[in-house]
Amino acid sequence: MTSKTKVAVIGSGNIGTDLMIKVLRLSETLEMGAMVGIDPASDGLARAGRFGVPTTAEGVEGLVAMPGFADIDIVFDATSAGAHQHNNAVLREHGKRVIDLTPAAIGPYVVPTVNLDEHLGSPNVNMVTCGGQATIPMVAAISAVTPVLYAEIVASIASRSAGPGTRANIDEFTETTSRALEVVGGAARGKAIIVLNPAEPPLIMRDTVLCLVGDCDRDKVAASVAEMAARVQDYVPGYRLKQEVQFRRVADGEPISALTDAPEARDGWVVSVFLEVEGAAHYLPSYAGNLDIMTSAALRVAERMAQQEAPA
Repeated sequence: MTSKTKVAVIGSGNIGTDLMIKVLRLSETLEMGAMVGIDPASDGLARAGRFGVPTTAEGVEGLVAMPGFADIDIVFDATSAGAHQHNNAVLREHGKRVIDLTPAAIGPYVVPTVNLDEHLGSPNVNMVTCGGQATIPMVAAISAVTPVLYAEIVASIASRSAGPGTRANIDEFTETTSRALEVVGGAARGKAIIVLNPAEPPLIMRDTVLCLVGDCDRDKVAASVAEMAARVQDYVPGYRLKQEVQFRRVADGEPISALTDAPEARDGWVVSVFLEVEGAAHYLPSYAGNLDIMTSAALRVAERMAQQEAPA
């Protein structure tokens, strides 16, 4: 039998707890070595204890002091952008690889279907945001066929699925996602908007992707989007296109064409992609697809890292 790679999760809130459960239920290559929090009464730490996972409520310093810390290879950070700065500094001193689920973006942005292979050796990788994980693959799929002059995404998530960490990082969400649309997605310019929808009953995550392009082969663009959606579904089963890709000619003088200096924008196309992400309900209800896509993407990254380190 091949031994599994031990991992730790810092952050015993919604995202960290869902990630722990995914490691325990789904992974054939990873093993939970520790669940770390700062609130001794958190549900995440309580569940970890019931699952037999070692726990500490003393944060990253408590993790370092745990007897099994030396055996942990990969650490997921599901805290906040501010806390990650400190956590990463401590973990780097001990040579741990870090997968960052906050918008801190110390390491390179990683979206599994787009650029994971480029960054498997990085000591710290950033999982962008839930909106980024959902929409960047679509922008990358379009930019693989034709240059994307401008990309705008709107991520709508249920208010109930946005915990304190998400709400405290709204500004970082928009900045990080916008930048990643360019760096990873390939757009010349990107913009991101997040909507916390208070509707009851809660609605599942929905994402709208608008890309401004020049003249293009619409059949090739649609095929590239469909192929990319299937690849994301491989690790996020609830990820799906709501309808066929839409194409619309840019009207003369339309404001969207003013967002770029490229002359082809004036008679180009607006490509619209509509998505929804239903969660697997491992910890939270299925409407929390925004959490599910983050933890599923992080799990995929860690498994690939573990496989890379496995002996041939």
